[in-house]
Amino acid sequence: MSAKRSTDARAAALDCLLAVLGGGQSLDAALAEALPALTDPRDRGFCQALAYGVLREHRRLGALRDHLLRTPLRRRDHDVALLIELGLYQLLGLEIPAHAAVSQTVALAHGRKKAWAAKLANAVLRRFQREMPQVLAAIDEAPGVRYSVPDWLLARLQTDYPERWLDLLVAQNQRAPMTLRINARAASTPSLPAAQPLAGFADARVLEQAVGLETLPAFAEGAVSVQDAAAQLAADVLDAQAGDRVLDACAAPGGKTAHILERADVNLLALDRDAQRLASVDRNLERLGLSAHSQVGDAGDPSSWWDGERFRRILLDAPCSGSGVIRRHPDIKWLRRERDIAELQRGQQRLLAALWPLLEPGGRLVYATCSVFYAENEAVVSAFMADHDDAQALPLTLPVGHSVGYGQQILTGESGVDGFYYACLQKR
Repeated sequence: MSAKRSTDARAAALDCLLAVLGGGQSLDAALAEALPALTDPRDRGFCQALAYGVLREHRRLGALRDHLLRTPLRRRDHDVALLIELGLYQLLGLEIPAHAAVSQTVALAHGRKKAWAAKLANAVLRRFQREMPQVLAAIDEAPGVRYSVPDWLLARLQTDYPERWLDLLVAQNQRAPMTLRINARAASTPSLPAAQPLAGFADARVLEQAVGLETLPAFAEGAVSVQDAAAQLAADVLDAQAGDRVLDACAAPGGKTAHILERADVNLLALDRDAQRLASVDRNLERLGLSAHSQVGDAGDPSSWWDGERFRRILLDAPCSGSGVIRRHPDIKWLRRERDIAELQRGQQRLLAALWPLLEPGGRLVYATCSVFYAENEAVVSAFMADHDDAQALPLTLPVGHSVGYGQQILTGESGVDGFYYACLQKR
C-alpha cells in the first residue's frame, strides 16, 4: 500500500469517525459515503478496520490520549482528538509498523492544515510507545474504560447480568464472524469450502474471515444471504406452515422475511413504515427469487393499512437498542443514550398491543429483538401477558441461550452468535 493511499484510507476513516461521533451519523451511513472514493479494495478494507476499531475502543483510546496530553485539547479541536485516537489504535490494535502509524498520523494532521496538531500527535504517539505498559495499567483499572463502554450501558449490564456482565463486555468488543444463510429453495447447494456449519442451526454457515460479497457467486445467484445465526432462529420460532397468512410487521431490510419464505409457501405481508427501507426488502426478495406483498405502514396503527383479515403468524422484530449487535455496530455504544431505552420500551409495548388483535385464535406472534436488555425483552412481554388473558407463552428450546420468565435470551458471543431475545405467544 503506497504512502498516499494509506493516508487516503486514514483520512476517510477520520471522516467517518467525525460523522459518527461529531454528527450522530451511523457508521454504516458514514462508510457508504466514504468508501466509494477509495478505489483500491485494500484501502477500503483498511478504512473499515480503522473506523470499526476506533469505535470499539473509543473510550479507552480517549482515556489514553488524555493521560498522555500535558494540556487538554479544546472542545473545538474534536478532529485532532480523534486523529490522535486513530494513531493510538494503530499502535495498540493493528499489526502495522509503529513508524508507519506515527508518520501517517502526522501526515494526516498536515493534510488538515494543522501543523501544531502534527507536532502534538507525534509527541503523544511517541510517548505512548515509550510508556505503553505503565499508561495502560493506569487507565485500565476502571471496567468502563478498559472495555470502552459508557457508564450507563455498563451499569445496565451489571444490573441485568450480575454474574455475566464482564463476558458481555468482552464479547461486544470482538470481531463478529460472517455468517451465511443457505437458501433452501436454491436450485443447487452452493459450494462454500471455507464455510463451516453451526450445530443446531440448519441453514447457517460460518466464515471466520469476512469476504466481499463480490467474491461469493452464490450470493448474486440467490443461493445464500448474509445473516447472523441468532437472527435465523426467527423462522424456526415462527414455524409458519404452507398456506399460512403471515405478517412480518417491521420487515426491513428483509432477512427474516426472506427466510420465512424460503421455508414455506406462505401468503406474506412485509410491512415497514419506511418506504426506502421497504424497497430493500423487495430487492432482497428479487435476488432470492421470492415474492411477497410489501406495504408501507405503521405496525402500531393497523387501521391505516390492515384489510381486516387476521393472520395465522405474526413476526414482530421490534425496533430496539441493538445492544445485542454492538460487536457488529460499535457506533451503537456512542449514539444510543440511556433515556432512549424507556422510549424504545414504550414503542415496543405499543406495537405488541396493536398487533395482537390481528392474530387469529390458535395463531402465534413471535416477539423478537436484537437486545440483551431486560427492559426491552422480558419486561415488555411480562407487562403484555399481565394485560392479556388470551395470551399463552409457549416454551422454547433454542440451540443457544437461556430460558427466562417468558421466552429465551441469547447473549452476545454464545456459540459465536449475536445477542437476541425471542418470545412466542399463542392466542387462546
